[in-house]
Amino acid sequence: MTIILGIFEEGLIYAIMALGVYITYKILDFPDLSVDGTFPLGAALTACLIVKGVSPALALPASFLAGVAAGCITGLIHVKCRVRDLFSGIIVMTALYSVNLRIAGMKANLPFLSQDTIFDNEWTRNSLPASFRPYIVVIILALIVLVCKLLLDWYLNTRSGYLLRAAGDNDTLVTSLAKDKGLVKIIGLSIANGFAALAGGVLAQKQAFFDISIGTGTMVFGLASVILGTQLFRRFGKVRSTTAVIAGAILYKACVALVISMRIVKATDLKLITAAILLLILVISDSMKRKGTHHHVGA
Repeated sequence: MTIILGIFEEGLIYAIMALGVYITYKILDFPDLSVDGTFPLGAALTACLIVKGVSPALALPASFLAGVAAGCITGLIHVKCRVRDLFSGIIVMTALYSVNLRIAGMKANLPFLSQDTIFDNEWTRNSLPASFRPYIVVIILALIVLVCKLLLDWYLNTRSGYLLRAAGDNDTLVTSLAKDKGLVKIIGLSIANGFAALAGGVLAQKQAFFDISIGTGTMVFGLASVILGTQLFRRFGKVRSTTAVIAGAILYKACVALVISMRIVKATDLKLITAAILLLILVISDSMKRKGTHHHVGA
């Protein structure tokens, strides 16, 4: 049961970030590596605010806004400075390493074990039955993920959301509608990195510390979650893409946990396992696409 709870806890946290990667990878077709910097940005800001006595609940929207600002910078570098999408993300990701260190008071690790978090506070300790407490983290995470999903679904059905999808599929359509496609991209990148930073803030509160290396491989995990979820659920037309991405994050975390539990490799090889599983998913996904194309041609 502990392993299952752990899978859901980490899977749901990274699902928030995966929703952001879904915007950049699936909708905008933008390889945004800045999420490797905005994820720890949210964690660093959350840790810093909680240490200074700010409410842990207020630290999360602050983290989201910090991610929005970082994503906006990525978009401005790409759109206004005409830097390629990949390089724009790399520039911001690299710069954020130093920014995150400064936010954390030039500390690579900033613990706040004695402070209240959204998971461990007076209400969760004293107001809940003892039998209910082991599941409180999963319940709170599920509520946060649900709110993020519903807000993103709502936004994608607004006029701005339709323009965002059009910018990824056919940016000339956005121009023909007398809209600035560059501005649409900046908005999409801002929202995506906002989700990444929010996920970092939530993870920091669950672990009760910030670590500068917390964002390494974030983009890989997000991509794997998006590809796995959308590929598995693409035949189910009624399943929303955002729901598929959330399920993909949990399933991906389960795959990683399964490999570690088999003791073929050590837990210290987590990043190697993560990369290997992503490679496997990409190969299988490409193979399925090729089969689908051949079947279509043959028909």
